Amino acid sequence: MTSIKPEGTGPLTPGIGEPVVVLKDVNKHFGELHVLRDINLSVAKGEVVVVLGPSGSGKSTLIRTINRLETIDSGSIAVDGKQLPSEGKELAQLRAEVGMVFQSFNLFAHRSILENVTLGPIKVRKAGKADAETQAMKLLKRVGVADQAKKYPAQLSGGQQQRVAIARALAMNPKVMLFDEPTSALDPEMVQEVLDVMINLAGQGMTMIVVTHEMGFARKAANRVVFMSEGQIVEEGDPKTFFTAPKSDRARDFLSKILPH
Repeated sequence: MTSIKPEGTGPLTPGIGEPVVVLKDVNKHFGELHVLRDINLSVAKGEVVVVLGPSGSGKSTLIRTINRLETIDSGSIAVDGKQLPSEGKELAQLRAEVGMVFQSFNLFAHRSILENVTLGPIKVRKAGKADAETQAMKLLKRVGVADQAKKYPAQLSGGQQQRVAIARALAMNPKVMLFDEPTSALDPEMVQEVLDVMINLAGQGMTMIVVTHEMGFARKAANRVVFMSEGQIVEEGDPKTFFTAPKSDRARDFLSKILPH
């Protein structure tokens, strides 16, 4: 399927699919600070977009606007062809379509791992308990922690908890998954186990927008890299081109500081 580029948005990866997420002329301020400046971005079905940039460039704010954890001052955001609602039941329904994995795991400490994963489908999707548990066990197996189902979050390592958080998001059968620095709170030896799950998801065609400092993941799993600086998208393109021949001085400076020589 040939991708369609909506008017006023950034490029899509050729041959992926039609847009799932479209941001057009998005601006966001925190007081006097202009954190998002005229952001135009489309993400196609099945595409993996990795957002890179220095600290304070607006990456996390960008990803948090997509399910309205952060409001915007102007512009528009659409998910699966529907404009982002401002509040109420419509917003809750849309959030059910957009999975989110944060830096912290945000699991319910007083509920078992299985209960953490089934809670959303039962409460929001109105799934039956037995069906929700069957699906949850499949997802826990998929992320490699099915044997931890009866335990509580405090009994798991950070990497295991983050994999549970991914399973919990997947349990809602989302149309797009958002990852906001999902490995930044992990000990180094736990990072790869979470990245492996994400690489597997990408390989299975999940639409993903990922804010990360993990350059290896960006090289391996991304269809497209979006580089941000000072609230703007400075450049975007395929990973090979971005990492070997960045077009902007800001991207070259960023890469020179983080990539081994």
